Amino acid sequence: MANDRLITRHAVPEDAVAISGLLSELGYTVSPADAAQRLHQLGSTGSDPVYLAVEGVVPVGLIAVHWTSMLHLAAPVARITALVVSRNARRQGVGRCLTDCAIAMARRAGCDILELTTAAHRGDAHAFYRATGFTQTSTRFQLSLG
Repeated sequence: MANDRLITRHAVPEDAVAISGLLSELGYTVSPADAAQRLHQLGSTGSDPVYLAVEGVVPVGLIAVHWTSMLHLAAPVARITALVVSRNARRQGVGRCLTDCAIAMARRAGCDILELTTAAHRGDAHAFYRATGFTQTSTRFQLSLG
């Protein structure tokens, strides 16, 4: 992959098929119709951008970022909730490009912190996050309500 051909851009509902495929690489089943509907919903908030990394015309990665104010913090906090690079484009700078995009967005939004959550079994992702400058600061607990 030639990185000089790699761009990041806002994801739009017309990208739903590609987004569905990328999310499936993380183990999430999201239909193209659901992806399009969720992109539309997130796009309307002003604080939940989704970006694609595109090489030529082919989406090769995705990042979803959200920011919000917290009661206990003076500045908003940004959180990466999805980051995926297609299998055939890994270790070629796509993840770094998407992470840099998230950092820039979070700074523009006035955030002092960019955090992410990741599944415990994603060892390669953990190594990438550490190499990118993230540090592990907490343990996450979850309660299913469904």
